[in-house]
This record gives sequence, structure tokens and C-alpha cells, in this order.
Amino acid sequence: MSDATGVILAGGSASRMGQDKAFVRFRGAAMVTHVAASLTAAGLDVIVVGRGEPLNGLRAVPDDGVSGRGPMAGMVTGLRTAGTDIFLVAVDQPLLRPETITAILRLPGDAVVPRADGHPQVTCALYRQSCLEPAVTSLATGELKLRRMLDKVATNYIEPDVWSDWGEDGRSWLSLDTPDAVAAAEVHIATE
Repeated sequence: MSDATGVILAGGSASRMGQDKAFVRFRGAAMVTHVAASLTAAGLDVIVVGRGEPLNGLRAVPDDGVSGRGPMAGMVTGLRTAGTDIFLVAVDQPLLRPETITAILRLPGDAVVPRADGHPQVTCALYRQSCLEPAVTSLATGELKLRRMLDKVATNYIEPDVWSDWGEDGRSWLSLDTPDAVAAAEVHIATE
């Protein structure tokens, strides 16, 4: 087992999906099942953040008094609840690869964040306990963007030339947040 905990963000409103993303079927199972399986395969215990009751048999916790404040609030709740470093991932990222998680966990930095097309993939990243205080401060001042908090800690951005060597093609952080995105991913995978 790793010293980190897998934290699945599942507290959003799912307005673009039109239904609870955690239970959207993808490749024969609920999306949350795929995400949890990848975290478990990487040796992590799993917590779902943003829910008051267990989700598909997974331990769940509501946002820590900061509901409706996005991924940063979920990250704070995850760090506080786990008491360990966390690998944070969104519930709508069912193509997450265990190999990518394992590679990220080995790297140094307060935060270890893949970057694709110049954009940090903040909901498929490692956050160490050293991120907790800067994140709490950011939330207290009304700053809700994880990307801005990354400027306040030692962030290790992982560029495509590095993550592609792991066999990663960017799928791990692909968000299937609309019915069309789910359908397109199903078709694409079926034709590979």
C-alpha cells in the first residue's frame, strides 16, 4: 500500500451530464467503479468526497463545511479526512490508468500535476499534506481555483514528454462530463 490515499471528487452538480456522474454507465460499469478500481490497483485506499453516504460500497464523506466550492474544497476535505497525501481524481475520469498514478506518486513536489496542451490537470494529481494550509488560506480568501493555489506550493508539473514515456496518452485526465463525451469514448475504445 502507498502512503497516499485516493480521493474521488463526487460532489459536483453534474449539470452538463444531466444525471449523477458517479452512476453513469461506461464500459459496463458505473464511472465511480472504474475510477476506484484504478486507484485500488495502484495500491491506494479510496475515499469519495462530496457525499454523505457510502457510494457503491466506498467510504464517503461530505465536503468539510465548504460545500459548493469546487475541487479545492474537495482537496481540502480529502487531505483532512485521509491524514495522508492524496491522489485526487474526478469521478468522471474513468480512463484513469493505475500505471500513471504509480508514476506520479514517485515524483517529488508538494503537488505533482500532469500538464496537457499547456493546461495543468488539477483533478488528476498528487497533493501532499503540505498543500493543506495554502489551500485553506485560499478558500478563506475566496480563491477557489486550484491552479492559483499551485503557485503557492512547490509544484512539479509533468510535461507530455515525461508522461508519454509511462504509456500515458492523456486518457487518465479525460473528463467524460456530458452524455456525448461518454458515447464518443465508448465508440473510440470499441474501435481500438
